[in-house]
Amino acid sequence: MLFETLFGQRRLPMKSPHFTAHQASKALGITLPTLYAYVSRGLIRSEATVGSKRTRRYRAEDVHVLKQRKDLRRNPAKIVEGALHWGEPVMESAITLIAAGHVYYLGHNVVSLSTNRTIEEVAALVWTGDFAPAAELFGTKATLPPRCLAMRTQLRDLTTVEGFQVIVPLAAADDLAACDLRPTSVAQAGARIVRLLAAFAAKDRTHGKNIAQTLQEAWVPAKPQAAQLINTALILCADHELNVSSFAARCVASAGSSPYAVVMAGLAALQGIKHGRTSERIEALLQEARTPGGLRKAMIARLKRGERIPGFGHPLYPDGDPRGRELLALVAKIFPKSPAVAFAAAGAEEALKLIGERPSVDFGLVIAARALGLPPDGAITLFAIGRTVGWIGHAIEQYRRDRIIRPRARYVGETPVEA
Repeated sequence: MLFETLFGQRRLPMKSPHFTAHQASKALGITLPTLYAYVSRGLIRSEATVGSKRTRRYRAEDVHVLKQRKDLRRNPAKIVEGALHWGEPVMESAITLIAAGHVYYLGHNVVSLSTNRTIEEVAALVWTGDFAPAAELFGTKATLPPRCLAMRTQLRDLTTVEGFQVIVPLAAADDLAACDLRPTSVAQAGARIVRLLAAFAAKDRTHGKNIAQTLQEAWVPAKPQAAQLINTALILCADHELNVSSFAARCVASAGSSPYAVVMAGLAALQGIKHGRTSERIEALLQEARTPGGLRKAMIARLKRGERIPGFGHPLYPDGDPRGRELLALVAKIFPKSPAVAFAAAGAEEALKLIGERPSVDFGLVIAARALGLPPDGAITLFAIGRTVGWIGHAIEQYRRDRIIRPRARYVGETPVEA
């Protein structure tokens, strides 16, 4: 009960993803014939009801999007202003659905995937729509290319993710096969890139049977159970719809750039303090607190300075981020005596009292990294390797679409003056 109070319900009841015809027409304020016209035009998807050939049900997500567009038309000036800031979708994607407090990759609940699948299988699912190609895609072990090995000593003062930003373009120069932008070839290149990042993070110790075990043997060789936590973290971070790094990756893919360039764009965005480097601010909060008992004082100090408390709350999850919840539960299960568990419980309790928010995936990653005994950049390293799977998936979708992303700007500068 305490866990559910602090981190949110583990299994929120899923609201129905469908409407009846009367519910859909009422929500949109239209007649039934108009609803059927929308269906025939492909604006709303419908499915036959189980047990009935004549009764159909209608996708609630599509109804919501149409209603949102209808509301926006009443105030056109708000469309451009709000669409790119937690606004209505700016493009279609079949990879990730976020609905009713849950996350799904191609229809599979991400928490279930993180429990029952490997990151390799999830990558195969995102890239090909099937788990089966995982063995073929990731069948060979990765080693750092000679150019990357030669650079390693010069990268000692960089964080791991900063190192990624150096070795990815170096590896790209030797991987001419990555110029082939057909889906199967991109998936193969994606596997090479993910293995490259894992090999670099593991300091080229690639003896594990899979990516999670490789990282575990390099990072915490005395704790084989840590491989499960690493695998879970990678899967939970694999994709999250059109976040800033995935959108940047899609823009680069739309220009016809290689998968390596796509990943470089994603890494650049991930390095932003409002994205992947949120983990640094969370780590700073924990270091300032020193002990779990000091978290309340550290949080209040931030609030008094007009700062946000990092690692708590998410616009898409008013009842708690299921990814953060799952990570924290697994840390408590695998490393129950770790000091990180006490920090997690105290942080969740105080944030709920002070701001009414629950832990995000970023907080979960920091706690997981601490439990694993990783350096301060451990959280964003896990994030980057996992999210590369999503970037490649978005690239494949964008290559198939074969259209450049080129929105127009609404000019708000000085009115031109004719000479």
